[in-house]
Amino acid sequence: MTSIYRHKNFPSLNKFVRIAMAALLLFSTTFAWAQVQDATSYQGPDRQQRLLDGAKKEGGLELYTSTPADEIAVLISAFEKKYGLKVKLWRSGSDMVVQRLVNEGHAHRFEADVIEADGTNLEALHREKLLQEVKSPNLADLIPQAIPPHREWVAARVNIFTLAYNTKLLKKEDLPKTWSDLLDPKWKGKLGIEAEDSDWFAGIIGELGETKGLKLFRDIATTNGISVRKGHTLLANLVASGEVPLALTVHNFKAEQLKRNGAPIDWFIIPPAVAQLNGIAVAKQAPHPYSAVLFYDFMLSDAQTILQQHDYMPTNKKVATPLSKLPLKFMDHKVVLDENDKWNKLYQDIIVKQGK
Repeated sequence: MTSIYRHKNFPSLNKFVRIAMAALLLFSTTFAWAQVQDATSYQGPDRQQRLLDGAKKEGGLELYTSTPADEIAVLISAFEKKYGLKVKLWRSGSDMVVQRLVNEGHAHRFEADVIEADGTNLEALHREKLLQEVKSPNLADLIPQAIPPHREWVAARVNIFTLAYNTKLLKKEDLPKTWSDLLDPKWKGKLGIEAEDSDWFAGIIGELGETKGLKLFRDIATTNGISVRKGHTLLANLVASGEVPLALTVHNFKAEQLKRNGAPIDWFIIPPAVAQLNGIAVAKQAPHPYSAVLFYDFMLSDAQTILQQHDYMPTNKKVATPLSKLPLKFMDHKVVLDENDKWNKLYQDIIVKQGK
C-alpha cells in the first residue's frame, strides 16, 4: 500500500513536515539557550529568587565529577537538604569526564549541568567551548588564583601535593628537607609516587630548574628506586599500612583524614608545595541551568565550610584555614595543558619506567 505522504496529491507534505520540525527544533534550542543565559548572567536584586523559581520547575540537575564518591556525597547531601533538589551523579577520572563531555558535545547530546574536576581538565573543556561563564556574586570572595581570566570555570578548593610518611617507620627529625636529600642511600626501597603526577613533576622541575631538576630525579630513581602506584588514595593508604614508608605525592587532605582516624601517617612539604586547583563549571548547554547555577553558588559558599571540615583548602577567603599560610606554587593549568605531551614523556621515562 502506498503511503498517503507519497501520494501525488500531497507532493509538498514531507517538505512541510521537515520545515515544521526544523522550526520546532530551532525554537526549542533558542528557548533553552535563553534560559542558560538568564540563569548564568542575571545579576538583579531578585537573582536568588529567580534561580529558586527556575530550579523548582526543573527539579534537579546532573553532576559530572572526578571527586571520590564518599567525598562528593557529603556535598550533594548538604545541597539536596538545603534546596530539595535531586542531584544525579556520574563519576569517573578527570580525563574520562572530559572525554565523555566532548563525545556528547560532538553528538549534540547534552546531559551534564555541572562539571567538577581539576583545573587542567576544566581548562581543556573551556578550549572545547563546552563551558558557560557564571556571573556569581560569590566570585568576589575567592582568592585571586581561583579565577582564570575567561571565568568559565573557577576553583572551589585547592589540592596540595605533599610528602607523607609512616610515623612508626620514620622519625620526623630524619625526614628530607630538600629534594636532594632523597639521594641518601637510606631511602633505597622506601619511596613511592603516584603514576600520573606529571603535572606535579612539571611544577617541581620548574622550581628546581629543568636541567638540574631532571638530573636530580633521574639520579634518585636510579640510586634508590621509586615505587609507582596508581591513585592518590591508594598511595596514602599504602603509607598508612607501612608498605610505602615515604610517598612523594599524597594529597594533604587524604593524609590528614587518615591521621585523624588513627592511622600512623603524617604529611609535610618541601617548600614550595605544588598546589592544584580543583574547580566547578556550568555546561554551556546545561539542560537544568537554574539548578546548575544554584549548585555552582553552593560550592563557592556553603560548601566551603564543609570542604574545610574535611581538610581541603577552600578558595573562599571568608573560610579560615591554616593551609593558606603554606608556601604554595600554584599550577598554571594552561601551561600544563599546552606542555602535556612533554611532561608526560619525561615523567614516564624518568619515574614510571624506572619504577617498574
